[in-house]
Amino acid sequence: MGGVTGFAGIRRVPAPVNEPVRGYAPGSPERAALQARLASMAAERVEIPLVIGGEHVTTGDVAQATNPCAHREVLADWHRARPEDVQRAVAAARDAHRDWANWAWEDRAAVFLRAAELLATTWRDTINAATMLGQSKTAHQAEIDSACELIDFFRFNCHFAQELYEEQPLSTPAMWNQMDYRPLEGFVYAVTPFNFTAIAGNLPASAALMGNTVVWKPASSAMPSAWQVMRLLEAAGLPPGVINFVPGDPKPISDALLAHPDLGGVHFTGSTGVFNSMWETIGRNMGRYRSYPRIVGETGGKDFILAHPSADPQALAVGMVRGAFEYQGQKCSAASRAYVPKSMWPDVRDRVVAMMRELQQGDVRDFRNFVGAVIDERSFTKISGYLDDARQNATIVQGGGADRATGWFVEPTLVETADPAYRLMCEEIFGPVLTVYAYDDAKWEETLGTIDRTSTYALTGAVFANDRRAVKQAMVALRHAAGNFYVNDKPTGAVVGQQPFGGARGSGTNDKAGSKLNLVRWVSPRAVKETFVPPTDWTYPFLGADR
Repeated sequence: MGGVTGFAGIRRVPAPVNEPVRGYAPGSPERAALQARLASMAAERVEIPLVIGGEHVTTGDVAQATNPCAHREVLADWHRARPEDVQRAVAAARDAHRDWANWAWEDRAAVFLRAAELLATTWRDTINAATMLGQSKTAHQAEIDSACELIDFFRFNCHFAQELYEEQPLSTPAMWNQMDYRPLEGFVYAVTPFNFTAIAGNLPASAALMGNTVVWKPASSAMPSAWQVMRLLEAAGLPPGVINFVPGDPKPISDALLAHPDLGGVHFTGSTGVFNSMWETIGRNMGRYRSYPRIVGETGGKDFILAHPSADPQALAVGMVRGAFEYQGQKCSAASRAYVPKSMWPDVRDRVVAMMRELQQGDVRDFRNFVGAVIDERSFTKISGYLDDARQNATIVQGGGADRATGWFVEPTLVETADPAYRLMCEEIFGPVLTVYAYDDAKWEETLGTIDRTSTYALTGAVFANDRRAVKQAMVALRHAAGNFYVNDKPTGAVVGQQPFGGARGSGTNDKAGSKLNLVRWVSPRAVKETFVPPTDWTYPFLGADR
């Protein structure tokens, strides 16, 4: 039985510490090891199956995963799930649930703690290289994502789970009250994005840690790294059927899983439109389910940088360049709109342009490049359309080029507009495009209102100011405009355990990945009262007659 531990003692997971970020400086051993792994993986062409109940399944319906920086390079052939595979995955999750849900939580945690240590050591280069080749991340961007953040998710989640399980109700000498943090009754459907390997690992793993079993649909544009994460979990001892790896066409997979009576929850990161559609589908199917599904989603953003006239112009310029252009602006948190006082704008503009002219762009295997390619042709075409619009209706200050000859390369681009309602200030682009509105210095408070009203999103935002009164004003006026708010820093780079991540409004349910709040969503508590000596007389004192 899964509930038998063979162990007497209150166990504590190792205290989590954020994984140190390796520098990959020239001449360093880690740089040489990563470069060697990049070369060996680029020379491979792996076959990626489905994983259902621990079985590797090939369907014959095959698609290719290519390198965004060199789109003629095929990295992998991956199999698409058929309708019968989706149903088999649900059955495998149901079968595994009987045992996994009854494991001692410490034994479940041990799987993910081991996965973290494997990733920190022998698997690090493999998953970083897969992320670099398949998602066009530089060595630094891969390191902070697919290594450090995923390691942190695994370790900190175990710590947060321990904290949650330790939260127990009050008891008296006559009774023992307990809280049983049960997993959900049904499977969790995890839908993961291309832009963060750590999110791809965390969405299925966080639900599984709490005793749930999962059907995981990874993004088709990040298949090599997702496959390596699945292999890592298998190597760490994850039992068959706990996480079922089901790549394929999202619509038929979602249609089947969202209509299934055993749907227990959805853990999603992706576009707002897709999440809204999934929520609507679940609403229409409410009469089918055994339980109300938990719906957790992190979606889009139109993230802002606001400068007060007291801001340090150099710190602001660095925050704009890093916040907007790292990973080609494809972070959910990337800055895509900025508000700068007119008195500062010429100076700040010149500083930003000078930095942009120094940025090198190209294949991420060349460690001198700061910027790689956008993820695929669809993204390239969409961003190119926004650049065409900017040429006609705004001013391109720097950049604006796009070249698809060898890879999906879009230049980091700085746009200036005189209209704070211009579409590039309002619409999510998900590319290396930052649009700036220079506001009248005297209209600081009015600008705060403009920022709050401009976007349906509320994911991240930053204010740069040395005037503490201005910081306080921004904190109050923009309280609901960003779930992660930064003062004198770029709006990207949330660290597990330090800045739990998530936004509200059109940016999602704000369930804060990287905190205990997220884990709460994957349990269904049961209160248990045990009375040691139950009453044997049905009467109460108040029933007695007055004398």
